Amino acid sequence: MNLPFAALLMAVVSCAACGEAPSSGASSMAPSPAGWQCGSTGGGSPKWTLEKEHSDGQAIEVLKQSGAAPYPWCVKPDVKMADGFVEVRFKPLAGREDQAGGVLWRWQNGDNYYVARANALEDNLSLYYTSGGTRHTLQYVAAPVAPNAWHRLRVEFTGPRIAVFLDGKRYIDFSDTHIVGSGGVGVWTKADSVTVFDEFSSPPAPASR
Repeated sequence: MNLPFAALLMAVVSCAACGEAPSSGASSMAPSPAGWQCGSTGGGSPKWTLEKEHSDGQAIEVLKQSGAAPYPWCVKPDVKMADGFVEVRFKPLAGREDQAGGVLWRWQNGDNYYVARANALEDNLSLYYTSGGTRHTLQYVAAPVAPNAWHRLRVEFTGPRIAVFLDGKRYIDFSDTHIVGSGGVGVWTKADSVTVFDEFSSPPAPASR
């Protein structure tokens, strides 16, 4: 699957109009016609919209998160991928608490998934798993994340092995078994981050022979 967000967001609803989050702390909306779903772990008011962004002298359509919520996410829950990779281009624009861009995989629901994120306020890259709505840190590493600049974040996952890359360099190589089996993939931000995303792709791993 390789989707420009121009096509993706024609069918994705703005989370600002999706209603209140349930008491479990994870927003739950019916999937859009294209099969995408958006919300936030921990409630709040996420807002995902399709916007015009000028990049390399041309206007492109990007996915923008400009709301405020603990952990906003937008996922393709019907992918059901166990092994493969997820990659996106992102640009952190603003945020006093955080300026984060991330990807998630093996998404079971809004309370259970893996996420890797880069933060321009902290110049670091981190790997987490979220279980029961609580985020758990697996690894932090220092990494240059310039604000108002495009970066490429990629995670490769096969069985327990997880490798996280930022701008083509591998920073994290980790093994973890907290979330096994298949799940959805998507993008993620944190707190008051205003972040735009483009060039999302996530093919499954090739079948072994």
